[in-house]
Amino acid sequence: MINDLDETLSKLLKTHLPRGLAEQVQVSFSAPDDQFPPPSVTLPAIDLFLYDIRENLELRSNEIYFDRKPDGTTVKTQAPVRMDVSYLITAWPSQSVTDPSEDEHRLLGEVIRALIRYRTIPLDMLQGELTSQDLPLPVTTLQPGRLQSLGEFWQALGGKPKAALNYTVTLAVDVSGEEPVDLVTEKVLKFRMQMGAES
Repeated sequence: MINDLDETLSKLLKTHLPRGLAEQVQVSFSAPDDQFPPPSVTLPAIDLFLYDIRENLELRSNEIYFDRKPDGTTVKTQAPVRMDVSYLITAWPSQSVTDPSEDEHRLLGEVIRALIRYRTIPLDMLQGELTSQDLPLPVTTLQPGRLQSLGEFWQALGGKPKAALNYTVTLAVDVSGEEPVDLVTEKVLKFRMQMGAES
């Protein structure tokens, strides 16, 4: 499921970045450490580093759903678990540009423009298992991330601090299969006559 989300976000960026930039830039999911870019990534690149996965407790639901199938049977399902998947997005300009910081900011600005237009991921962008999600995939952009300290984060990675964008997608994870149930389909009323005592 996570790899399908990666592919979805890659397609979203490639579709909505300016055409010339989309053809040049590579979307990466590697750690933005002092070894970036890895041999598999060529610059310029947009890096989406997955750094946090947790349940969204605000959207937790204990609801039970009943679904009648075409064959007349009924199944019971539990509400899915909502899960927040958070990425730290950084821009990595080509090493041949004269002003790397200016190019980095331009790249990051275009990424913001591409992502901020959507409150949920468009259905035509969804890849793999995500195409069968019954619930929309809400996103948050330009909100505080889950990292306690960006300074400690960059220090732990051994890399130089960079401008970064936090981006969180909320997925629905089905944790229970369909359970057949027997429903009441007819009502039977029984009457009992009680004779009164004779005088």
